[in-house]
Amino acid sequence: MIMMLIWELELFARVVVAGICGAAIGYERQNRLKEAGIRTHLIVALGAALMMVVSKYGFSDIIGQDGIALDPSRIAAQIVTGVGFLGAGIIFVHKQSVSGLTTAAGIWATAGVGMAIGAGLYLIGVASALLIIILQIILHKNFRWLNVYVGEMIHVHLVPSEAALERFKEKITQECVEIINFKIKRNAEDCISMELYVKLPENYPAAHLLALFKDDPDIISIEL
Repeated sequence: MIMMLIWELELFARVVVAGICGAAIGYERQNRLKEAGIRTHLIVALGAALMMVVSKYGFSDIIGQDGIALDPSRIAAQIVTGVGFLGAGIIFVHKQSVSGLTTAAGIWATAGVGMAIGAGLYLIGVASALLIIILQIILHKNFRWLNVYVGEMIHVHLVPSEAALERFKEKITQECVEIINFKIKRNAEDCISMELYVKLPENYPAAHLLALFKDDPDIISIEL
């Protein structure tokens, strides 16, 4: 009885560790105001680990009975399909702009982390979670030496005025900064919150753009 309890606690620890890894991945996404944050990634990783545990150990009491054959990978295989539908709901296509693709891929990878930890592969699960976080942070920057354009994400809080919004757009256009994609919402602090994905001119430091708006009365805050 005691040995069974210890065994189940060890399985529960896998679910907890998976949830922590998912929350860590979600924290990075939430900081960038993405569609899925801490709760979503935590639940995905936790749920994937739980289903992996059930798939691998949940039917051990009937193994060995005559006429019964089990495939321990069957439930685990459905996790990938289910998470695929969840990721598809996050991707949003508007005209020629696609948003949510990286977040959807992150959720898919988070499910993989949960499955690995649920199967008892702690090292590869935790290491993969750290790798996902590091890649999302590093590849958010513009690596010109890779000859791959990534762009800059800018977070702006404006005074609640349509005129202020138009002045901001006009000023940023004058700097030859191309707005690739953006999201706008009015938050609880009664200000306009914007997340802009922009393409800067060649040899144009992002710090210069921040300095340009530093003393602008329409800008409450602006940061990368």
